[in-house]
Order: sequence, then C-alpha cells, then structure tokens
Amino acid sequence: MNEKSYKYSAITAEDVKNNPIVVKFIQSANEYLGTIGYTEHGIRHVSLVASVAENILASLDYPKRFQELAAIAAYLHDIGNVINRQDHGQSAALIAMRILKDMGATPDEIALVISAIGNHEEEIGDPVNPVAAALILADKSDVHKTRVRNPEFAVSDIHDRVNFAAERSFLKVLKSKKIISLQLTIDTQKSQVMEYFEIFMSRMLMCRRAANFLDCNFELIINERKLL
Repeated sequence: MNEKSYKYSAITAEDVKNNPIVVKFIQSANEYLGTIGYTEHGIRHVSLVASVAENILASLDYPKRFQELAAIAAYLHDIGNVINRQDHGQSAALIAMRILKDMGATPDEIALVISAIGNHEEEIGDPVNPVAAALILADKSDVHKTRVRNPEFAVSDIHDRVNFAAERSFLKVLKSKKIISLQLTIDTQKSQVMEYFEIFMSRMLMCRRAANFLDCNFELIINERKLL
C-alpha cells in the first residue's frame, strides 16, 4: 500500500485523551510506579503538563497546530512507564508512534511528537524542536505536594520531601522580556531550598536549554527570590 492510499487526519489532543488505550496505559503506568514508590504520574500530571506545554507555545505566538502537538506530546510523554520506568521516554515514543499512526496522524506530525517525547528526560534528552522544548519546561515545572502518594515517605525520601514541601508551582511566560519563569513556593519547615537544588539541578539546566531554544531566558524563583 503506497502512502497516498492512507487517510490522514489532524488528530487533536482531545482525541488522544479519549483514546481508551491511552487512558488505560496511563492509569496502569501510574499504578505500577506507585508500587515502586514514585510520585504521581497519572492523568492529573499529564493533563497539567499538556495544558502548560500548549500555553507556552501559545504565549510565544507559535502556530496553533504546534500548540496542539505540544499538548499531544505532553499527554503521551509518560505512557512508556507502563512498560518500565527505565528508558520510559523511548518506550513512550514508540507507543505513541503506534497509537498516532492507528488514529490517522500524518507522518510529519508523528515524527515531531515522538522526537519530543523521546527527548523529555534530562539524562539523554535535548530540546530538538519547539514541541520538545515546551514539553521539557512543562514537565519539569510540575513540582507539587499533590504528587506525593504517602506523606509519611517524605521523612526518608528526598524526592517526596521536596514535592511535599512545594505549596505552589507556576510557570510564567514573559513574552516581552523573553523570559520563562518557574515560580515556586516551598515550605522550608518541610524541605530546605538546597534540597530542591540537590535533586533538580539537572532538570533546571535542561529547562534553561529548552527556554534558550525558544529564544528566551529561564529563571527560577523560589519563595520570591531569584536563584537562577
């Protein structure tokens, strides 16, 4: 069958969210991560990341289709956890490729989405396109106490402790100043600011690269003090 015989369509983020395989895989992946002590990576997380990623590109006047693709990539970015936490970005990209192909997405849009998904983790990822840059920034900005499954773990686990201490997290795009600002409010009685840097510095450096790709500077503000 040649390429012209395929019927392509403009897949929307809503189409992806309503896909039963997507729903089940995200729910199952979140359950599996819970059994090994990871913070929440379910529907709440991917929905928020999708909204923020879309808003980043909208605020910077990227075409609406890029905004939609950023939301799609963000919604699917953690679906690979249904297989294994290790290399879940690559697993997610391959799963997303099959799902989007079956839904009738065009090859060029599939390529854009899966490259973004495969590059969202700081260990091996890079902002290779605007969708990837928006996904990176949106994903790494989701630091909040609601992600902690068992507050008792925060006593011994630094990741849970930092998330549990985060009362507010907001990613703000200042278009006129070309600044993307991550603004956090942390309860220092639960976790010190230094602990945030101890575990998230590599993520913040990745956010800086992503912001630079979008022709912006990245800044980190914690408790109203600029730290990056």
